[in-house]
Amino acid sequence: MKKQGLNPYLPSWEYIPDGEPYVFDGRVYVYGSHDRFNGHAFCLNDYVCWSAPVEDLSDWKNEGVIYHKTDDPLNPDGRMCLYAPDITRGPDGRYYLYYVLDKVSVVSVAVCDTPAGKFEFLGYVRHADGTRLGERDGDEPQFDPGVLTEEGRTYLYTGFCAAGDKTRHGAMVTVIGSDMLTILEEPVFVAPSEPYSKGSGFEGHAFFEAPSIRKKGDTYYFIYSSIVMHELCYATSKSPTKDFVYQGVLVSNTDLHIDSYKPADKPMFYGGNNHGSIVELAGKWYVFYHRHTNGTSFSRQGCMEPIHFRKDGTIPQAEMTSCGPNGGALAGRGEYPAYLACNLFCKDEEMYAGTFGAWMDGRFPKITQDGKDVDEEPGYIANMRDSATAGFKYFRCEGITKVKIKVRGYCQGAFEVKTAWNGRVLGTIPVRFTNVWTEYSAELVFPDGIQALYFTYSGKGNASLASFTLE
Repeated sequence: MKKQGLNPYLPSWEYIPDGEPYVFDGRVYVYGSHDRFNGHAFCLNDYVCWSAPVEDLSDWKNEGVIYHKTDDPLNPDGRMCLYAPDITRGPDGRYYLYYVLDKVSVVSVAVCDTPAGKFEFLGYVRHADGTRLGERDGDEPQFDPGVLTEEGRTYLYTGFCAAGDKTRHGAMVTVIGSDMLTILEEPVFVAPSEPYSKGSGFEGHAFFEAPSIRKKGDTYYFIYSSIVMHELCYATSKSPTKDFVYQGVLVSNTDLHIDSYKPADKPMFYGGNNHGSIVELAGKWYVFYHRHTNGTSFSRQGCMEPIHFRKDGTIPQAEMTSCGPNGGALAGRGEYPAYLACNLFCKDEEMYAGTFGAWMDGRFPKITQDGKDVDEEPGYIANMRDSATAGFKYFRCEGITKVKIKVRGYCQGAFEVKTAWNGRVLGTIPVRFTNVWTEYSAELVFPDGIQALYFTYSGKGNASLASFTLE
């Protein structure tokens, strides 16, 4: 089978959240923070970069470590983490990496002649008098930098605003000069925090974190995570520093608000914080975001979905799928890994994962892997107890008459096969106790056309699902 584009788009053992995609010289490069499998906190690893040809989103290359956490003079012992970064090409043609360490509120900058590193520390964003942004009286704390460079000026968007915190007013933009460090124009607010959102149009979707900025035509798209956390929202303006108008939700890592295949208020994945942006690749636009795995908030993986623009410039919310990078449905033949599940839930409904929710009590299924961090072990779904359901979308099916699954675990029951989360059962695949991956199958009549595929476990104990095969 020809290699296809899959979600998550990177290998299942890689955990790159907060993805900021950019095209440089015919390749898309993704910059993000770097989670650790089984990590105890966010962003424990050094920055790495992955890239792919814009015309083939299945062919990702690991560019390696581009910046170490100890490269910052404030962090010689590595006690602080590298939070979500962003990158821009400066007026001199070099590439500038903006980031914030997790225990300080100043913006650091590193630079490199090439987009994939290795970056070297340059300095800190500073006021004209040399005071670092974030440390002068009246400065609000800096967080999650997003950057855009135009005509010798760099627009730096920052902020973190928890609901109810009246000390923080919203997302800020600061204009920086051609040296990429010195402030030309003081910070101004472009999107309100929750306490200051009344009457703004941002009500219910006030700014929380994760500012990102893109430009299409003459319109600036300000992308951010709202106080709802699991959703990426956006606002638009004809100016990079004012008059942003809230427009809607780009994507949710629970698929909330989507009503095409389920009720709008039903979560279909275990969500949490979100961070990402949009990019045009070979004439098509995509939104990059992340999902939560391993039963925690600290092992996040990057996903991407196609988006389109209406005539008025607005963007309908994207649906979470297993096939986002593929540009369409996957081939309805062959074996697929279970970690591609874009829907994962059970009878006990829960919106949030890990530290944000009640995932730690053992009731909920989770995507995980064997081994330790950086081990190239394939992901799978664990803890599938009675009613646990994994959904995969979408496949172009024709003449499918058999479905196989690979399962292990202390389980005694069956997997139901459906084409909708609440649809008719097309067939059942009995499974039983086994300590090794064991293949089971069932003959069934599978409808032709573009289909989703759902597996629901019914029975005792808990099963792990490694893969499924369509024949």
